[in-house]
Amino acid sequence: MKGSDTVPGPRAEDQLPQTTEAAAKIVVVGGFGVGKTTMVGAVSEIKPLTTEETMTQAGIGVDDNFGSASKTATTVAMDFGRIRISDQVVLYLFGTPGQERFWFLWNGLFEGALGAVVLVDTRRLEVSYEVMGRLEERGVPFVVAVNTFPDGPRYPVEDLRQALDLTPEIPITECDARRRASSRDVLMTLMRFLHTMTTSGSPG
Repeated sequence: MKGSDTVPGPRAEDQLPQTTEAAAKIVVVGGFGVGKTTMVGAVSEIKPLTTEETMTQAGIGVDDNFGSASKTATTVAMDFGRIRISDQVVLYLFGTPGQERFWFLWNGLFEGALGAVVLVDTRRLEVSYEVMGRLEERGVPFVVAVNTFPDGPRYPVEDLRQALDLTPEIPITECDARRRASSRDVLMTLMRFLHTMTTSGSPG
């Protein structure tokens, strides 16, 4: 009808292939400014949904923006993206808000999650403790991905494992959250870890 509004249909790249057999929910967690939104955006095969808001003076003294002086927006609810691991398996990615005042949203995002990626900034390892503690309380398996910031110190994996008080079986890997291939490798590490847990009968 002439002059009427039309609702666009789904884009071809947003549609799942008919071969899809399974889907899993994965959460990407970490402190403020560690790269969660960046990772979801880099790896997602669809245009990611973000809930970023412009940072204001109200956040001064409330949000820790260490190492993020140029950061002008922050996630206030979640980020969402999707990636196919194979023609049969799809991962739905949910990035959590990093500021402590929004952590009350985490429980809902953890609900039904198969596993998690904990993004770590070596300049602020201490902000990861509470994150991992909450995952352990919820029984959500996770891997640790060290986002390599240019000015961040580099440590041997075993030193990081000890500093983060991680058990030997939890994988630790380095990544560049800005790069799709690197972020995808982190997700593949998580999937291999989850597969190992399933086949070995380890508790989730």
